[in-house]
Amino acid sequence: MRGGCSGRGGGRMECSWKTVLLLVCASLGVQYTAIHTLRDSLSGPCQGAYHCQTRHPRDSRWRALCDDSWLPVESYRKHILLFATTRSGSSFTGQLLNQHPAIFYVFEPLYHVQQAFTNSSSRLRRTLDRRALLGAYRDLLLNLYTCDFHFMENYIRPEPQDHVTGSFFRRSSSHALCSPPVCPEGGDGGATGSPDEIWCPKKCGSLNLTLASMSCLSRGHVAIKTVRIPEVGDLRTLTEDPRLDLKIIHLVRDPRAILASRMMAFSDQFRAWKIWNATGRQPRYVDLSQITSTCKDMTASAETGLQRPAWLRGRYLLVRYEDLAFNPKDKAIEIYRFVGLELEEKVRSWIARNTNSNVSSPSEWNHRYSTTRDSRVTAESWRLRLSFDIVRTLQNLCNDTLTLLGYKQVHSVAELRNLSHSLVEPRTFSPAT
Repeated sequence: MRGGCSGRGGGRMECSWKTVLLLVCASLGVQYTAIHTLRDSLSGPCQGAYHCQTRHPRDSRWRALCDDSWLPVESYRKHILLFATTRSGSSFTGQLLNQHPAIFYVFEPLYHVQQAFTNSSSRLRRTLDRRALLGAYRDLLLNLYTCDFHFMENYIRPEPQDHVTGSFFRRSSSHALCSPPVCPEGGDGGATGSPDEIWCPKKCGSLNLTLASMSCLSRGHVAIKTVRIPEVGDLRTLTEDPRLDLKIIHLVRDPRAILASRMMAFSDQFRAWKIWNATGRQPRYVDLSQITSTCKDMTASAETGLQRPAWLRGRYLLVRYEDLAFNPKDKAIEIYRFVGLELEEKVRSWIARNTNSNVSSPSEWNHRYSTTRDSRVTAESWRLRLSFDIVRTLQNLCNDTLTLLGYKQVHSVAELRNLSHSLVEPRTFSPAT
């Protein structure tokens, strides 16, 4: 039975690969024995050397995975979660992790869970509550951190066939999913090392989830970015799970900048806000609840993390996007020190290329997940786009958030537009130890 053990003669037990994996995995991460068990038990051609040699002799992807060379030398696996809210700079920050050659990076896999719940029948949706959705989120994160990509088949629509899907959300944001052995035509992100929305799906074709699991194990460490979990307290069960060594990078941003970015990226959703911004008159139907909820969740999470509860000690780091934009190299060093990895030269090169860029075409700015920009200019450019009336309203709604995170308020149009005076107070947010 998949996921369990069955009795055998002489008191011996025969366990499925899933159970063996859970038994062998200790708090130090996935061990060598468990990796062998997973490789030998996954449905696919790697079911022993005989199948590798006879069933797929010409397929280099499978042949490479059937020897031991793909196994990680170091057994200590790091599990990293980039925890953020929409339009807070998480795509840019996630790429700092994606550039590391030993990190298997996944961009927003919880999208599939949300879509599956949203597209359920109306009767089922009525029975689902916040707790059920969060439980599904945590289950998927746990399985991805142990490199079980088959688990995603519960949520990907249309349902994968033979563990192959063409519907993996934002696959192109992961170097690992666009590189060998997952993608035989892939390189290492191209000459610039940036995600390519067109090249990856065109060259790589559909995603084989078995190969993704294998590649994940070979990378040694797993990093996941999500904007769908409301509060850091919702992650407590994962921080206390002995199978994981979870490190949470809590990325925050000035709520005024978040709103300005959402207005640009999601025009239809924020049409009322755009009318208000253009005319100076607040429409009666403008929805204030979304930004209010964002500020509430951001404040609650930051307060929890900065109080340093026992379950977050050594596992939580608060990073302001503005600090990262102003000093990308120093903040990247801090982030990598926190997760316990070296800042590789490849990451340093990416920072140099992607934080001082004069974007050559308007289309790059219009792309909602663009990570190429002059980061210093981008951090406070919202001050030239938002009307003072909207800024004043946000300051009233999010006063506690601004104060807690060290963002200064403005009291006039002149103060708002004066970019020579930063609204980001100098603050140090030490890791919860």
